[in-house]
Amino acid sequence: MTDTFKALVLETHAGSPSAAVRTLHADDLPAGEVLLRVHYSGLNYKDGMILRGQGNLVREYPHVPGIDLAGTVLESADPRFAPGDPVVLTGHRVGEIHWGGYAERARVRADWLIPKPAGYSARQAMAAGTAGFTAMLAIQALEDHGLRPDAGEVLVTGATGGVGSIAVSLLARLGYTVTAVTGRPENSEYLHHLGARHIVPRADLADAPPKPLLGERWAGCVDTVGGDMLAHVLAGMAYGCSVAACGLAGGAQLRTTVLPFLLRGINLLGIDSVLCPAEQRLATWKRLTALLPGDDLDAITTEIGLDDLPYFAEQILAGRIRGRTVVHLDPEDARNA
Repeated sequence: MTDTFKALVLETHAGSPSAAVRTLHADDLPAGEVLLRVHYSGLNYKDGMILRGQGNLVREYPHVPGIDLAGTVLESADPRFAPGDPVVLTGHRVGEIHWGGYAERARVRADWLIPKPAGYSARQAMAAGTAGFTAMLAIQALEDHGLRPDAGEVLVTGATGGVGSIAVSLLARLGYTVTAVTGRPENSEYLHHLGARHIVPRADLADAPPKPLLGERWAGCVDTVGGDMLAHVLAGMAYGCSVAACGLAGGAQLRTTVLPFLLRGINLLGIDSVLCPAEQRLATWKRLTALLPGDDLDAITTEIGLDDLPYFAEQILAGRIRGRTVVHLDPEDARNA
């Protein structure tokens, strides 16, 4: 094993981060019980924020971003993992406060790892990644609060993004009537192919609602946008139904009233994929892999390299990425490691 490897390194210049591919040494890696050879990572909205210096998510530089990774154990001081084991890591603030997956090597805590989900290659595990994991968590939360396939229309906002695309597909497979929100009419065929029954133009929901309560239309919602769109959705929820909120592409502020909660008894469910307990994490991945075959993930996935990340970070923040984007990190690795 070589002691040097390539990584995308963020450094600050005049208060703004800039990214460049560097050659690092194994001694540069942070502390952790497990050393990994990284095969793939993924590009998420949060990765875009980190690469563009938004949200104050990274506090110390230089820094290696990438909140997801799939790889193989090279060395382990923890008995749960042995050299050669294929593993996946999402969450735990890796890529934020701990060096992440945009590198050919990573050293991490054993508690953050899970075995690679059966039935997925490393590439497919990253095509799912935080996006698929979050979508599955959101749907499970809605089901836990009473959502059933015969309840009515289930809305997915930001439907062409990573979380949204997978949420549309999963809901359709579970028998729900899915309505997808998009600002790009040219994506309608893509969304129908994923399983959306209806398409709503983003402009119809983009602004805060004209009044606190609108007609009761939605039986459930996976919201990846937040901001005024979430406020609009809340005003249109049917009695006793729920919204699973898991994104803030439209802003972190929520201009609404308590009336939808008090007069219609609706629920706003926060979805956190970062610190999700291990038992729930494993069960959620198991259900995700059972519902969403790897071949279907391949169909919505674009593959890039480390050098491409700065450009694609801009694209994901601008809402120009459709589906999922994976980052191939190991040139010697077989495609389906």
